[in-house]
Amino acid sequence: MKTILQKLIGFIVNITGLFFPKLAARMALFLFTKPLKGKPNEKQSDFLETAFIEELKFNNMPIMTYRWLGEKQTILLVHGWESNSARWQVLITNLKKKGYGVVALDAPAHGRSGSNRFNAIMYSEFIKVVSDRFQPSIIIGHSVGGMASALFQHTYKKEHIQKMIFLGAPSEFSDVIKRYTDMMSYSKRVSKKIDLVIKDRFGKLPEAYSTANFLEHNTSQGLIIHDKTDRIIPYNDALLIKTKYKNSTLITTEGFGHSLATDEVSNYIYDFIDN
Repeated sequence: MKTILQKLIGFIVNITGLFFPKLAARMALFLFTKPLKGKPNEKQSDFLETAFIEELKFNNMPIMTYRWLGEKQTILLVHGWESNSARWQVLITNLKKKGYGVVALDAPAHGRSGSNRFNAIMYSEFIKVVSDRFQPSIIIGHSVGGMASALFQHTYKKEHIQKMIFLGAPSEFSDVIKRYTDMMSYSKRVSKKIDLVIKDRFGKLPEAYSTANFLEHNTSQGLIIHDKTDRIIPYNDALLIKTKYKNSTLITTEGFGHSLATDEVSNYIYDFIDN
């Protein structure tokens, strides 16, 4: 059913692109930046209510943050697409037991944060606001949360960030866009126009947004964890990031998929932040 719907949407966008290519590209980008899920359910909300909840702002958009106090340094958790801060529940529980302070934020258009659209650039600005408020020493980013974290640190070079952990993070935004256009079967005409609309909107083509390049001169200690069976973000992205991020270690898993929500992965994280 999902494939049929994707093909139908792709057909409609392609037909529109024959006559109004810029409109078709905007339609395609709207779908790409509009999450269909990510709001916390009742069980997730119950967990989030155990935190100190604080609403921050970026350009009058609310950024919802959740804080659990600890006597050790603060760790900032940055979730991925169509998720929310509650995805970290097990990790948060164990980090609290270890004495770490933990802060999680909801991404734009996710959880309880503002905006009805999402992009990694806006997300990086959300991270900047949260970083200024809570001064974390460690950032853990999952999926596009990892890309946004890399962009944030590349842009602002915060000295208090000592360690960065990337879980299933994409490297090249141009590859992310290509996977999306291929999945939706958009025509070459529409795909090329998407790139130009991105340049008009953000000032740069998709090729300019690269997690690997963002981390090339990053001096903080890094840990990259990626699964060989990840169907969302290919394992090769981790290799690209590792090539540029010199002060990092790559851990390869197999069979955990994109979420990497396993005890084994959590243990790798604990070992890294404890040492």
